[in-house]
Amino acid sequence: MFRPITRRDFLNGAAIGVGGAIAGRWVSGLEWMARVDELFPQEKPGYNPPALTGMRGSSDGSFEAAHALRDGNFWNSAGTPVDTREVYDLVVVGGGISGLAAAYFYRKQNPSARILILDNHDDFGGHAKRNEFRPGGRLLLANGGTWAIESPFPYSPVAHSLMSELGIDPHALAEKCDVKDAYKGLKSAYFFDKETFGSDRLVVGGPGRRSKADSEEWKNFLARTPLAPKVQRDIARLADRAADYMPGLSSEEKKERLSGISYKDYLLKLAKVDPGVVPFFQTNTHGLYGVGIDAVSALDCWVLQFPGFQGLHLKPGAHPRMGFTARGYATPKPDYEFHFPDGNASIARLLVRALIPDAIPGHTVEDVVTAHADYAKLDQQSSAVRVRLSSTAVSARHAGDPATAREVEVSYARGEKIYTARGKGVVMACWNMVIPYLCPDLPAKQKEALHYGIKVPLVYTTVAIQNWKAFKKLGVSTVSCPGMYHTNVSLDLAVNIGDYRASLSPEEPILVRMTRTPCLPGLPEREQHIAGRGDLLSATFEIFERSIRDQLLRVLGSGGFDPARDIDAITVNRWPHGYAYEYNALFDPDWPAGQQPCEIARQPFGRITIANADAAAAAYTDQAIDQAYRAVSELPGYHG
Repeated sequence: MFRPITRRDFLNGAAIGVGGAIAGRWVSGLEWMARVDELFPQEKPGYNPPALTGMRGSSDGSFEAAHALRDGNFWNSAGTPVDTREVYDLVVVGGGISGLAAAYFYRKQNPSARILILDNHDDFGGHAKRNEFRPGGRLLLANGGTWAIESPFPYSPVAHSLMSELGIDPHALAEKCDVKDAYKGLKSAYFFDKETFGSDRLVVGGPGRRSKADSEEWKNFLARTPLAPKVQRDIARLADRAADYMPGLSSEEKKERLSGISYKDYLLKLAKVDPGVVPFFQTNTHGLYGVGIDAVSALDCWVLQFPGFQGLHLKPGAHPRMGFTARGYATPKPDYEFHFPDGNASIARLLVRALIPDAIPGHTVEDVVTAHADYAKLDQQSSAVRVRLSSTAVSARHAGDPATAREVEVSYARGEKIYTARGKGVVMACWNMVIPYLCPDLPAKQKEALHYGIKVPLVYTTVAIQNWKAFKKLGVSTVSCPGMYHTNVSLDLAVNIGDYRASLSPEEPILVRMTRTPCLPGLPEREQHIAGRGDLLSATFEIFERSIRDQLLRVLGSGGFDPARDIDAITVNRWPHGYAYEYNALFDPDWPAGQQPCEIARQPFGRITIANADAAAAAYTDQAIDQAYRAVSELPGYHG
């Protein structure tokens, strides 16, 4: 465990790489590291942030200015802003998919428009971040954030049309590109850790967390686990199709009651299982909600096909008190899903290609996956659309009375200076909670609404390994680890697209995906997210690396895996502000129509409009696109 890993990409836990962006730090007010030369990082030859490893996501340099602004000490020593004298038809704050889509929609109707896109990160795409690895010189790609084109509801005509215009047909791509038998013979598994379950044990196979398996299938699986006999019996009992834990109630009455209790309370108080059952299921909801079963309603878990509801004979269909995701899953929809090797980063790249063709060569949805982005062409004076990275917006204020002003002045921190530019319209496609600090003139009620949604912290970790022989020997492709630092370990989804090829032989290098969702069970959901954010911001890369090495050794060691020998690189995509907050019937009120915080928060303010997934209170790409379209259509003088 304490032997050094022989590879070139770590230096005391910090990411290094060709063209790395300059990181900033805040001690008291503005205190940036000196620039190396007169060029900004994205203008330097070889600049390629996807190739950086170590701590990524919200990496150092992307949040310090915003934190100083939040704490009220940014302007104390910020210096006099430099007026760039730039005037644009549109300034977009935030270069994620929502921001890029807003620029796309605006320029579609105004082909000669001049647009500036500002983003605080060192790469475009926002949560749709791209990770590149080259173990043995071979290109392997991973999503550093948004996983796939998917949504619980059908894509709207607006979102569907944008996908089509970009050349994306998810169904056709899935049929053509997904390698369906890549890991033939390998199964899912559970790893029971000794700290949570009393002993370390890998159990291969099983009925699946959300399957409709019967109690005998569960018994056969549970008999191989270290769980106590009473716990095994109670978990198996949850699969009993005759067990009605709410007799005498109608289907609608049962749904109403389920909407008001957590799945944990349903198990303990209605199904009356042993408390030892809870740790087995606790993290099953992490991937969708960022919290455990103590903070997700039993009604939502019924939709997700968790055990314990078969005997209730609930009628199919949505219920008003389901969360956004559950309501969508309860409503049948056409298949519309595809995972690019770099997740939805390919969508961001296609949008950038459409806006600035010289920046990303190629012409098809398939060649964009391996196309080399020329970052130096993102912000050229000759281009009508410019993407300016490592530029944290710190102010957006009308040049005069918001009711009559013709321009909005936007200030942003870049390097060691503050710059200003002006836009005839501004789309705020950044996170909702930042906007009140950038736009202090907003109405108090709107500011309060913007602060309401506490974003979900999460981590997508990718580990490049020399081969996957240990997975093959153990007969597993994905392992649930409900008690460990990362709660899931899985081989990367196999996709062949364009010139990109998946690793199909156990002898080949491959990427391993690991997920972590820090939270603090027992608190209301939003408070859990605040605690989880603190956890992420205080965890060093060394903590992550040590935890990753320990976990992979324990889970895969019996298959011959050696962390020091087999790990080639690690990228930790840390998102303290991750998923958009989805309203939760357990903790949020039933607001009247039009009075949800997201609806109040997204109201236009003069020449400033708001677009992002937060504006929909739903962490899905189609929602980010829809909100971008709405925000652009609300700009004064826009004719869409």
